[in-house]
Amino acid sequence: MVLDTPLVPFAIGVVTVVALLVLLKLPAFVGLIIAAMAIGIATPEVPFAEVPAEIAESFGDVMVAIGIPILMAAIIGKTLMDSGAADRIVRAFLSLTGEDRSEYALFGSSFVLSIPVFFDNVFYLLAPLGRSMKARTGVKFSLYISVLAAGALATHMLVPPTPGPLAMAAELGVDLGLAIVVGAVVALPAALLGGVVYGRFLHSREDFPLREAMGSSPEDLQEKTQRPTSELPGLLESSLPIAVPVVLIASNTIGDVLADAGAVAEDGVVVPLTSFLGDANFALTAAAMLSAYTFFRMEMAGDRDRFGDELTEAIKSGGNIIAITAAGGTFGAMLAAAGVGEYIAGGLQELGFGLLFAGWLIAAVIRVAQGSGTVAILTGAAIMAPLAGGLAANPVYLMMAIGFGGMIAPWYNDSGFWIISEVAGITQMETFKTYSATSTIMSVSGLLIVLALSTLVPL
Repeated sequence: MVLDTPLVPFAIGVVTVVALLVLLKLPAFVGLIIAAMAIGIATPEVPFAEVPAEIAESFGDVMVAIGIPILMAAIIGKTLMDSGAADRIVRAFLSLTGEDRSEYALFGSSFVLSIPVFFDNVFYLLAPLGRSMKARTGVKFSLYISVLAAGALATHMLVPPTPGPLAMAAELGVDLGLAIVVGAVVALPAALLGGVVYGRFLHSREDFPLREAMGSSPEDLQEKTQRPTSELPGLLESSLPIAVPVVLIASNTIGDVLADAGAVAEDGVVVPLTSFLGDANFALTAAAMLSAYTFFRMEMAGDRDRFGDELTEAIKSGGNIIAITAAGGTFGAMLAAAGVGEYIAGGLQELGFGLLFAGWLIAAVIRVAQGSGTVAILTGAAIMAPLAGGLAANPVYLMMAIGFGGMIAPWYNDSGFWIISEVAGITQMETFKTYSATSTIMSVSGLLIVLALSTLVPL
């Protein structure tokens, strides 16, 4: 019976979250937690008496994963802005690209950085630069958000050694070197279309105002843009809070690759060291201390009490972001507990679509249902792996199709949706217009690119 399917808690969750957030306009944290409880109550797999405990446990799991990085990112964001370091980096970018092409500087940075660094960490690090560029140019904020999201999402979902694509390659038996090359080749045009082309279209119709976010107000940012470069931190010092965590996190990825290849021993010195240094908790803490030092040196004039108060304000703003993001993750976790993804994927598999389209569609539906792009691509790869031998082309194309499917239509159950909204200081509707629309354009155009390449260059 239809009433016995996971579609019931899914429908209840969707209706509840839309009613609470869109119609009643409750705070996102409150609405998401209530919607998660509604799903739990409607899910037979979760005993009624254990629903609150399941909610708390899921919330705690997300907090463990994101708590320290987001709080440190809040410190990085505020201190990069208020010290003038973000504006110093922006001036360096603009000297290379010019203001007319400033979006390419952010796009290129996010596209490259998201190969070794997780999507959310890239956005934490680069969003302050987008905000500072908006303060300096006065325009293009909707475009900046679009290119940051597009560049980071493309390589995060398609190019090893990012963990999701790395696991997909292993599941589907795809050569890792080929996966890296093909992933980069198909990711770039899709990201340019979704980020730059669509972002410019959106900007021609609507630009977003700067609002207070991560402890920095628009007025503060505007004031920094009026300073002469000689009164700002040096470019190297300004760049360290971004470069250091990227290098540290990349070292963890490199250490794992070397261990898998047998080049170093897992119980030797290299892997434990890179695992420690490359953990996001440590890497972003180190970056926060570097950024805070520059802020103290440039702005505090030795006033340690005021310095402590300023960092506390940054942490408070980070706490709000954590609460909303963890609530979004909890909402997605309860949908997963209801078995929504597996149910829908099983039904789609029985319909007999072409293999590339089927892989894309399964990942897409799981992404919409559960919220996690990584879960979507890993589940899609696991379902499609036994069928990969039936492809007329190299299975790397199936991997790419699944990766593009996992990008589509992020919404309230995706923790990344809330990270972008809160870190960038944009509204929920503006997040739909940038992140959600950009991701969907990339997903659909990417599928078309994969279908064309698999026919023309089957490998």
